[in-house]
Amino acid sequence: MTTRPLQFLRRGQPVALGNVPPDRTLLQVLREDLGCTGTKEGCGEGDCGACTVVLGEARDGKVHYSAVNSCIRLAHSIDGMALWTVEDLTADPLIQPVELLHKPSRADGGLGARSAGTGMDMQVHEDSEHRATTPPVRAVGLHPVQEAMVQCHGSQCGFCTPGFVMSLFGMYQKYIAPTLPTACGTLPPEGGLAPRGGPSALDHVCHGQPITRELAQEELSGNLCRCTGYRPILDAAQHMAALPAMAVNEADLLQKLELLAHTKQAPEADSSYISPTTLPALLAARAAHPGAQVVAGCTDVGLWVTKLHKQYAQVLDVTRAAELRAVQQDAHHIHIGAAVTLTDAFAALAAQWPQLHRFVTRFAGLPVRNAGTLGGNVANGSPIGDSMPLLIALRAQVVLASTRGERTLALENMYTGYRQNVMAPDELLVRTVVPRPGVTEVLRAYKISKRFDDDISAVCLVINLDIEANMVRRASIGAGGVAATPARARQTEAALTGQPWNNDTIARAAQVLQGEFNPISDMRASGAYRRTVLASLLQRFWLESQGEDAVSVEDLRLEKTA
Repeated sequence: MTTRPLQFLRRGQPVALGNVPPDRTLLQVLREDLGCTGTKEGCGEGDCGACTVVLGEARDGKVHYSAVNSCIRLAHSIDGMALWTVEDLTADPLIQPVELLHKPSRADGGLGARSAGTGMDMQVHEDSEHRATTPPVRAVGLHPVQEAMVQCHGSQCGFCTPGFVMSLFGMYQKYIAPTLPTACGTLPPEGGLAPRGGPSALDHVCHGQPITRELAQEELSGNLCRCTGYRPILDAAQHMAALPAMAVNEADLLQKLELLAHTKQAPEADSSYISPTTLPALLAARAAHPGAQVVAGCTDVGLWVTKLHKQYAQVLDVTRAAELRAVQQDAHHIHIGAAVTLTDAFAALAAQWPQLHRFVTRFAGLPVRNAGTLGGNVANGSPIGDSMPLLIALRAQVVLASTRGERTLALENMYTGYRQNVMAPDELLVRTVVPRPGVTEVLRAYKISKRFDDDISAVCLVINLDIEANMVRRASIGAGGVAATPARARQTEAALTGQPWNNDTIARAAQVLQGEFNPISDMRASGAYRRTVLASLLQRFWLESQGEDAVSVEDLRLEKTA
C-alpha cells in the first residue's frame, strides 16, 4: 500500500511531506515532524482549543478560512490547502499591511514608536502632504490579533494563547478582512471598532457590523482558558479592528493554491489515504475498499486515534467529492450534502428557522463545527449527538448510496442500536433532505448540559408542532441522551396530535414523555433527572408558545455581566 506525499502551503511556500501515515494527526506533524511547537496539545480531543490552526481552501474563486483543531485533524485531510499556525502570522509574506486612506509621508514612513510595555500609547502623526491627522501605523510586526492580545493583557499563563490567537485570526479573516481596502476600497481614518462593541467607523465600511460581545463569545466558544482570563480576551476580540490592518494577499494565495493543485500526483489504486473528487469515484472506492475507515471532518475518528489509540491502515476521505459539499434548495426541501460542514449546514437551517441560532451555536465549539460534517454526525449515530434530534423533529430523510443505486429513509429509521445503522458495507450517506418550514409550524430546540458552551448534552429535546385553530394537527419530537440511539418520541406525539392546544394537553403529554424512555445514569446526569427534564422542557415549550420568555443564562447580556 502506497502513501501519497502530503502537500500544503505554509508561509506562501509549498510543503511536501512523504511517508505520513494515514492516521497521523496534523498536530503530530506540526510538533514532531516540523518542529512547530507554538501549537499546543491540551486535551487531545478537540475541546480546549490550544491546538487551533487556520486553514485556507480555494473554493468558488475565493479563499475560505476556517479555524480547526489540529489535535484531532488527520494530516492528509489538509492536502492542497493553506495552513497558518501561530508562528506564521508574522512570518507569512502573504500577510501584508493594508495601506490607509491618508498616506504618511515622513521619512520613517509615518511609523510611531510604542511605549514600552503594553503598547497602549501609540503616537499620532501629522501628514505633511494632506495636513490631516493619520492613525498610528506600525512596522510589520505583530498581527493585529496578537497586538490586541498584548494591549488588552489577554495572556496569563500563556498555554492557551496560541489557540486563542488563531481563533481570533480566523475571526479577523471572517469579519474584518472583508471590510478592508482590499475588499471595498476605503478604510475609515480612525481605524475600526470601539472597545466593547461601541459605535465604530467599521459600521460604515461596506455596511459592516461591529463585533459584539456575544459574537466574540460565539467565535471563541471552542477555546478554554484555565486561568479564566476571558474578559481581556473578549476585549481583544473587539479591539483588534482598531489596530493598523493587515490582510492576506488572496490573489497570490489563490494562484499558489491552483499551482499546488496541478502538481498533485494522481491517486493510486492502493493508496493508504483515498480522497476521490467525484461521487461516482467515491462510491467505487467504497466498493473496492469496504474495510477502509471513512472520515469527513475527523472530529470523531480523530478521538479514536488520540484517545483509543486506534490505527488505520487505509482511510477513505469523503470531503473532496464536490456533490457532497453542496447545499441546494428547491420549493419544498433543503438538500444538504454529507460533507457540508456543521457550520454551513446549521447556517442553512438557521436561515429557515432563525430560532435555532442559540441551539446550533452550542453544538461543540466553532473549530469542531468548522471541521465536522452533518453527514458524519448523522452516520456516527451517537445518542448524545445534537443534530439528530433536530433532524428527526424536522422530519428529515437521509439518502444512502452505493454503486448499486440509492435509497431514501426517514432519519430515525437509520439506527438499529448503539452506534449501529442499516448501511451496507459498500454504502455511504450522501445527503440529508429537510422539508421547508410550514406556515403553522412551531419549533423549539433545547440543550441541557453542565457547561453552557462546548459541552455534551445530558438531554437534547426538539419539539416541532403544527398548530392550527388551537389544535395540534401534527407533532414531531426528537430526543437525545435518553436512549441507546437518537430517538423519536412517538408516544408523546400521539398524545399531542388531534388534541386542543392547552395546558391540560401539555400536562398529559408531559407524563407520557416522562415515561416514554428509560435513560441511563452516567457522569452527565441520572436517569431520573433526565426524565424530569424531558417533562419540564415540554412545559417550557408550552409557556414559550404563550409568549412567556423563559429565564435562562442565554438571556443575560454579556455587556452587563463581563
